[in-house]
Amino acid sequence: MNPGIAALRIDPETEVERIAGTLRSQVAETLHRRGIVIGMSGGVDSSVCAALAVRALGPERVFGLFMPERDSDPLSTELASQFAEQLGIEAVVENIGPTLEAAGCYARRNEAVRRIFPDFDHDWGCKLVLPEDRLRPGSLGGYHLVVQSPTGEAERRRLPPTAYRQIVAATNFKQRVRKMMEYYHADRLHYAVLGTPNRLEHHQGFFVKGGDGLADVKPIAHLYKGQVYQIGEYLGVPDSILTRPPTTDTYSMPQGQEEFYFSVPLRELDLILHARETGLHASDASAWVDRTPEEVQEVYRDIDRKVRTTQYLHTPPLLVNGESGIGRAFGDAAPALHQAES
Repeated sequence: MNPGIAALRIDPETEVERIAGTLRSQVAETLHRRGIVIGMSGGVDSSVCAALAVRALGPERVFGLFMPERDSDPLSTELASQFAEQLGIEAVVENIGPTLEAAGCYARRNEAVRRIFPDFDHDWGCKLVLPEDRLRPGSLGGYHLVVQSPTGEAERRRLPPTAYRQIVAATNFKQRVRKMMEYYHADRLHYAVLGTPNRLEHHQGFFVKGGDGLADVKPIAHLYKGQVYQIGEYLGVPDSILTRPPTTDTYSMPQGQEEFYFSVPLRELDLILHARETGLHASDASAWVDRTPEEVQEVYRDIDRKVRTTQYLHTPPLLVNGESGIGRAFGDAAPALHQAES
C-alpha cells in the first residue's frame, strides 16, 4: 500500500467514540447547551457531523437545517433531507433566497460580473475558477470568471482584483445568512451550533469569517478528507452522498472545490498536506501521488501561501490590551459574571 495512504488510515470505531465522547462533554459541560444545531448540505462533511452529533447526544437533541437559495442544486436538499430522516432527527427547510435578494447578494454579484461580461443577466450562470496552469512555475495565478448563457454557450476571462473581491464579498452573504439562521434556532432551542470544516478546509482557510467558519464546536477539523470518508462509511452515510463529488454549491454553475480553491484533487491534497506537515521532501512526497517533484513543490508553496494569507480568518477579535477571551477581558470579574449567567 502507498505509505502515505497507510499513514492516514484510522480505526473508525475508535475515532467515532472518541469524537462523540468529546462532543458530548463539550456541549453539556463546557458550553452548557442542551443539544446541537447543524446545517446539512447533502455533502459528506455535514452528513458525518450530523451522524456524530446523533451518536453523541441522540437524535432527539439534534436539529437539522436545509438552507437552499436561488443558485442551490436541488439535489443538495434532497440528499440532506433523506439522511436526516435516516438519522431520525427533526429538520426544517429555511429558504434563504428572499433574504439574500433583500440584502442585494445577487444584484451586487451581477454588477461585478457585468464589468467583465456586459451581456450577463439574471438567467445566466457563473462561477469562479482557478487558472488551469496553476501548478506551472511562473503562473500568473488569480481567478477566472466563467459565464454561461441560457443557450449553453460558455466564456471564460481573467478577473481583475476589484471585480473578484466584489463577487466574493457578495457571495459571502450566503454563508453568513445561513449561519445567522443556525444561531436563531440555536438560541431558540438553547443548543450549540456545530461547524463542519475538515482539516483541509480549516487548515487552509476555506471558509467565510462570520459564516461557515463560525461555530461553537468543530468535531472533524482534525480529520483529513479521506478520514472523513472512512468515518462516513462506518456511520452508514449513504453511497449517494459518499460518491457525490465535493462541491461548493455556491455559484449558479456546477463547481467543484478543486477548481475553485484547492490546487489538486482532495485525495492527493490529503497526502501532500500530510507530507508537508511531517517535513517530507517534495521529491519523496511525489512518490505518493502522480506528480513530479516540481509540481509537489508548487503545492507546498500553495499550502504555505494559503496558511499565511488566511490567518486573518482564524484571528479572534482584537482587544486594546492585546488579549482575548472573557477571563482575560474582564479579569477577576469573570467568575462572578459566569456565576451570574448560570
